[in-house]
Amino acid sequence: MNQAAIAANFAHNDRVSIELSDDGVAQVRLTRGDKMNALDPEMFEQIIAAGHALHTMKGVRVVVLSGEGRAFCAGLDLSNFARTPDPSEPGITERTYGNSNKFQQVAMLWRKLEVPVIAAVHGVCFGGGLQIASGADFRIVHPETRMAIMEMKWGLVPDMAGYALWRGLIRDDVMRELVYTNREFSGAEAKELGLATYLDDNPLERATAIAQDIANRNPSAIRAAKRLQHSMLERSTDDILMEESVEQHGIMRSKNQMEAVMAGMEKRKPNFDDI
Repeated sequence: MNQAAIAANFAHNDRVSIELSDDGVAQVRLTRGDKMNALDPEMFEQIIAAGHALHTMKGVRVVVLSGEGRAFCAGLDLSNFARTPDPSEPGITERTYGNSNKFQQVAMLWRKLEVPVIAAVHGVCFGGGLQIASGADFRIVHPETRMAIMEMKWGLVPDMAGYALWRGLIRDDVMRELVYTNREFSGAEAKELGLATYLDDNPLERATAIAQDIANRNPSAIRAAKRLQHSMLERSTDDILMEESVEQHGIMRSKNQMEAVMAGMEKRKPNFDDI
């Protein structure tokens, strides 16, 4: 299925939409706006399907992730608590998506994508919604956004990859306080805590502008940089040094790298080959 067909498949989806621009910026929107993009079973399935589509869609250089309506994502749809579990569904300890279960995958898939992901966060970003936003490479947040690590309110622990994704973002003692108390905080405080990268009154516009800037960089180098960034948290110094050299060796003197040099010297927009 080509990228036009993939995008068309999501054009009228009532949970997630994908629009790919000519410059390689994929706008991915949670489209359950009437429910503040709360996560019901269909929402989980469609977010994962969108992630799979982005993996296979040629020409994607950057993803902007946002929510329609009044919220980015209000977290778990509370009607899920009343739902009788399907005995045929895999248990949450089963790894059905590589290193993740289904619920973790909706947040982890953004980190697993080969291209950068920018979350544009507004309105409400609670619980699972915050964990999804945390899967992005960085977050542009409206200063008045209402945010919380919500799970303790329902007697649960964060289990949608939050602990893996918050590592390196937020101080350990601060994270403990936010988890244990499930207190609400603003986007402005999120910036101070490390959960927001930038504040902006129009997060989607700012995120899109940054995405367009990234889309004009060598896509091979951008993907390599994301791989290096991911390995930085999990590998030894020796391994990181070698990984830098391996990635650079694969990029140097490639067609896209030489195009970056020529475009810079000629002061023009680069014309990269998509991967």
